[in-house]
Amino acid sequence: MRLLRAHHITELVSVVDSFFPRELPDPRGGRPLKLHHNEVIALLVFSSMAAPQKTLTGIYHYAQVHYYRRFRLPAYSTWMKKCNEVLPAMCTMLDQLLVKDAPLRFMDSTMLQVCKLVRADRHKVAKAVAGFGYNWQGCHYGFKLHAAVNPRGQLCAIRFTPANESDSQQIPYLVNDATRVAVGDGGYTASVMRRKMWREHHTYILSPPHPKQTKKIMTKWQHLLLQARPKVECSFDYLKEHLFLVTSFPRTVRGYFVHYIRVLLSYQLMWGF
Repeated sequence: MRLLRAHHITELVSVVDSFFPRELPDPRGGRPLKLHHNEVIALLVFSSMAAPQKTLTGIYHYAQVHYYRRFRLPAYSTWMKKCNEVLPAMCTMLDQLLVKDAPLRFMDSTMLQVCKLVRADRHKVAKAVAGFGYNWQGCHYGFKLHAAVNPRGQLCAIRFTPANESDSQQIPYLVNDATRVAVGDGGYTASVMRRKMWREHHTYILSPPHPKQTKKIMTKWQHLLLQARPKVECSFDYLKEHLFLVTSFPRTVRGYFVHYIRVLLSYQLMWGF
């Protein structure tokens, strides 16, 4: 990953243009288009890569200061509308960038709080889709990001669920026919799901033995893969601590996922930018 400068956003616009064509002008006439959807995606992604901003408002003000010559920014209300409009395109772009042919994957999940726990009962924005989840850190209210990464840390598959969804039930969304071995923690030990994945994809699910399984034998290669499992936790740490994946600022559910997808997209693009 190289050091990014302000002028590199021009290269990122070209990358986005390679995925999607530019919008055509309205044949009926009217005002010319100020900011294309591809340029909106580039601004959203580059703000996470070069100068992480926690809100769409922060990105807008950052662009006003640093890119007023490069982009013709519309009014703030139009900017917010365009950010919501490009969510399907960002999802498509992220789906195409996932490393789906990785034979070895490390699986895990992480909590995405939508608000502090003390305000969960009063939270209204994601009330219909968020849930209460528990892990070793305690109780959380919000969503859960399930992800699989390859040994380099690149995303291979992702899935969002309410925080109360079981990790083991998400395995079918994190592996495919190309996956030979998927390594997870103790939450992926469900024997029924492991047999199903072997039957459908010939994928071996590797997880640490339960403390009571004192007679279970582990081979050397299994031990080495379990030692490498924190690779996915390192990816989560980077997403949360450096790219500010967790947020409570959006005022709509769509706003939450605009933020989540732009951060994941910027993380995935960092490997090839």
